[in-house]
Parts: sequence; C-alpha cells; structure tokens
Amino acid sequence: MSDARASAGTSAPTVLRMILGRRLQERRLGAGVSLDDAAKALRVTSLTIRRLEKAEVGLKPLYVEKLLQTYGAGQQEIDEFVELAERANEPGWWHAYRDVVPSWFTAYVSLESGAKTLRTYEPQYVTGLLQTYGYARAVLRGGFPNDGDEELERRVDLRLRRQSLLEKPDAPTLWVVMEEAVLHRVAGGPEIMREQIDRLLEVSELDHVSVDIVPFSAGAHVGACAPFTYFRFEEPELPDVVYSEILSASVYLDQRADVAAHLEAHNRMSLLTSSADSRTLLHRMRKEYS
Repeated sequence: MSDARASAGTSAPTVLRMILGRRLQERRLGAGVSLDDAAKALRVTSLTIRRLEKAEVGLKPLYVEKLLQTYGAGQQEIDEFVELAERANEPGWWHAYRDVVPSWFTAYVSLESGAKTLRTYEPQYVTGLLQTYGYARAVLRGGFPNDGDEELERRVDLRLRRQSLLEKPDAPTLWVVMEEAVLHRVAGGPEIMREQIDRLLEVSELDHVSVDIVPFSAGAHVGACAPFTYFRFEEPELPDVVYSEILSASVYLDQRADVAAHLEAHNRMSLLTSSADSRTLLHRMRKEYS
C-alpha cells in the first residue's frame, strides 16, 4: 500500500498480500538485490517489483517463485511462500458485494478484517461497525439517493456483516470518538435514533469497545475535521495505517508522521470527555427521542 494514495479503480490488497509483499521486499534487501536486478529476473520494470512489494497488484505465483530463486531462497521456503501467495490472491468475503462497493473501499474492509486495534473519529454519523439496521439504512439512503431498494439492501447487508468482526473470540479493540452532533443528526426518525443509542449503550459495556462522545461544550479542538480510522496490526511486517475519505475517493496513509498526527489527535479528543460523561449524554439524548 502506498504511503499516501487516493484509491480509485485499483485492486484492493488483502492483509495477507500486504504481509507477503513486505516479506518479498525484506528478502530482496537481505539478498542485496536491487529493484532493477529483480526486474531483470522477471523481464519487467522496476515499477512492477515495487508494486508487488507494496501489494498494489496480485502476487503471481510464477513471479514469486522466480524472485525467491533470485534471492537465494530454498525450495521449501519457495513452496510455502507460493502457497501463501495463492491464498492471498483469493477474494475476501466482501468481493461478493463488489457491485455496490466502490473499489477504493474494499481495501478498507480488508484492513478492518485484519486489524488488532481500530480507533475511529466520526464527526457526522455513528461508525459503521456500531450501526443498527434501521440507522444504517437511513444513512445509506441519504448517501446513495439514486439506489433502488435492492442495491440499498445490499449496502446495508454488507455493513451489518462487517459487524460480526466484534463478535469473534479474537475480536479487535475498537475505540470510537465521535461528536455530540452525531446524536442530534436524526437518521430515520426518533424510534430509530432510540434504537441506535441503545446499541451504543450496549456495546460500550464490552471490554473491547470504547465509545467516547465529545460534547459541544468542548468547543474547537484538534480533530474537528474529516472522519478517519487508525489501524494497528498484530503482524510486525505491517505498519500502522490511517484511512480517511472524501465524497468519491479515499486516502490511505502509512508514513510515520501522518499516522502519529492522527493518533495524537485521537488521544487529545478522548481527553475531552470520559466514559461516564459519554454514557450520561447518551441517556439524556435517548430521553429526547422518547
């Protein structure tokens, strides 16, 4: 994955493919082989090798085998790597929704599925992993006004399927910071808002989920900007990644300075509230929708 890239129309890397790309790079550097020399072994350009290592293209087993031979790897290592490369090229479960999911968002679902820690900032809506059916349908209807009912239901179904991530035995840690404005933005009507607030109160009791709500009284703060999600992975080969989006594209950042700036913003925003204050605010807003 590139350091800072607006994705549009590219193949979305799976987390496994990202790991293997990093391992290929480490193997090449360890063998003292330059990008140009690796490219000559495959009769491709050095850009192709760079894209393989950054998981921007699929890992062709024949390419992988030839590269590892060039790097002096043994046959057992080559066979194991090729097997993993074949697995990495298999589409994720979200591939079935490619008709209703922008290509630049499929990378997000892959990162979300493989992350050990997720930290999000949401100024407008409840984060997708915590949305109820009614709330998700209302939000997606607003975001995709030209969708037919079938397309809309598929978008909602994808969003709800993503939530199974939080029910796994090895579920990631999710830390959500959102603005109080989210609770005032009515999506679907009072009944749906009550249901959504009940859901937030419920999940905030889980050990691996935190929900912090920055009140209006906090005033201006460092994170009052676009929504973003920070991913941290268990695998040492993968860097921390930050995702942010605009109307028709997204940006993935893995430069340390960019990631650190977003992480600091998330930390600062979390200090503007507390779990107890957030729950009090949720209960108060629920009463307003009664």
